[in-house]
Amino acid sequence: MGPSGSGKSTLLAIAGSLEDATGGEVLVEGVALGGLGSDARARLRRRHIGYVFQDFDPLAGLTAVENITMPLELDGVRGKSARRTGLAALAELGLADRAERFPDELSGGERQRVAIARAPVGERRLLLADEPTGALDTHTGEGVMRLIRSACRKGAAAVLVTHEAQLAAWADRVVFVRDGGIVDATAPLPGPESLLAPGTEPGR
Repeated sequence: MGPSGSGKSTLLAIAGSLEDATGGEVLVEGVALGGLGSDARARLRRRHIGYVFQDFDPLAGLTAVENITMPLELDGVRGKSARRTGLAALAELGLADRAERFPDELSGGERQRVAIARAPVGERRLLLADEPTGALDTHTGEGVMRLIRSACRKGAAAVLVTHEAQLAAWADRVVFVRDGGIVDATAPLPGPESLLAPGTEPGR
């Protein structure tokens, strides 16, 4: 949490290897992102990191369920199995009846839910969400948070940017950012170990 321009979105981009840190070191699953080439970074993002950014729309040429299953199929998951996973993810967010619709046939909120449903599928170990409920009503927003918490209970870690105290209340730890630095937190800060060090408690 923090005011606009404080660096919250930049923090997510660095954690997800979309931007390079100007100092320090970023580790995911014990691997230093700074030492990875472009192909290795792309593979890490596809297999282990799920994104929900404010301007993250589904791919226009794919249906809602195909948007979710594509990363799974790229990693060798069989079509039928990937489709079952995709349909289940859509159902959790009330989109089961929109599975075969293309993005331009969906409302803005529905497109956002498709992007959210895709984030935790497969073996994603890190979820990065930037104001994921901004275009959604309260009931649907709670469904999004339940989906994220469910992924955490299965062993993923989630980093969520929000301005809403009600959503922050779902978190295990709330970190406050201002002018590019951490100014406060609701629990002691971790040491320099990996963001996803083996054996860390789910959701931390």
